[in-house]
Amino acid sequence: MINSWKNQHPASLVLRLWLGITFIYGGWNKATDPGFLDQGSPHYIGAQITGYLNTSPIDFILKHMIEHATLMGWGVMITEFAIGFAVLAGYSLELVSLVGVGLSATLWLSATWSVKPYFLGSDTAYMILWLALFLLARGGKSGRNKSTLISDLTDRRELLRLVGVGIAGVAASFGGKLMKNSNPTPEAGAAITTVANFPVGSTMNFQAASGEPAVLFRTNAGVFAYSAICTHQGCTVAYDAGKHLLKCPCHGAEFDPAQNAKAVTGPAQSPLAPIKVAIKGNNIVQI
Repeated sequence: MINSWKNQHPASLVLRLWLGITFIYGGWNKATDPGFLDQGSPHYIGAQITGYLNTSPIDFILKHMIEHATLMGWGVMITEFAIGFAVLAGYSLELVSLVGVGLSATLWLSATWSVKPYFLGSDTAYMILWLALFLLARGGKSGRNKSTLISDLTDRRELLRLVGVGIAGVAASFGGKLMKNSNPTPEAGAAITTVANFPVGSTMNFQAASGEPAVLFRTNAGVFAYSAICTHQGCTVAYDAGKHLLKCPCHGAEFDPAQNAKAVTGPAQSPLAPIKVAIKGNNIVQI
C-alpha cells in the first residue's frame, strides 16, 4: 500500500484519499444503521427504492429490485467498503474507478435525480470524481500496459487482491452490524425525560427504542415524536425553531411536525415516521 502512494500525481493522491475514506464511511454508515436492512423501518432500503419510483428515470429497473431490496442493500454496502479499501490500497485503480462511476451514476439516476438544481446532489459530483481518477490512472500507464484494463481480472496476483478487498468489505459489513447490535438502546417503556424538565413548547432529540434518532415535542395537546431519519435519502433532520419545521441538511426537505410530519418542501414525498410516546406519571416514555 505504501508503494502505491509513491510517484503519483498529487491530484490522484487527493482523489484516492477522499474517495476511499468517503466510500468506507458510506459503507460503515449503512452497516451501523439499524433500519437499513430492517423491513419494518421507514428508511429500509426497500422503502427508499419505492420512494424513488415516482421520480427516477430508471423506475422500470428499480421496480424489479424491490423484492430483492435486502440483497441489494447488502450489495451496495459491501461494494462501498470494497472499493474504498481498494482505492486506498491502490489495487486495480482503473477497474475500481469504473465501478465507482457506475455506482454513483446509479445512485444519481435513482436517489438524487429529483434534486434540483442538479449540483445540490452529491452523486453527480462523485461520478465525475471517479471518472477523473480513472483517467488519471489510465494516463499513468505506459506502453503495453496502457490498453490492458481487463488484465486486472486475468492477472492472478491482482485477482487475489480484488478477492481480498471483497472479503474485507464483507467482514466490515458484518462487523458493523454486530457492533450496532451489541450497543444497548433504550427499551420501550424507558423514560425519555421527566415531565418537569420538559414543559409545554419544548423540543428535544432522543434515541428511539429501535436505535434511530428521534425528535420529541410537547404542546398543549400532549406529547408526540417522530423519527429524525429523512424519508428521502436517510439523512438526519433537525428542528428549526424559527420556521417550526424539521429540516434535512442534505437536500433541503422540510417536514411540518404540526401536520403529522408531512413533507412540505424538497424532494421527500413521505412524512417522517411517527414514534409513539406518552406521559406516564412523572415521566415521558416511548410506548
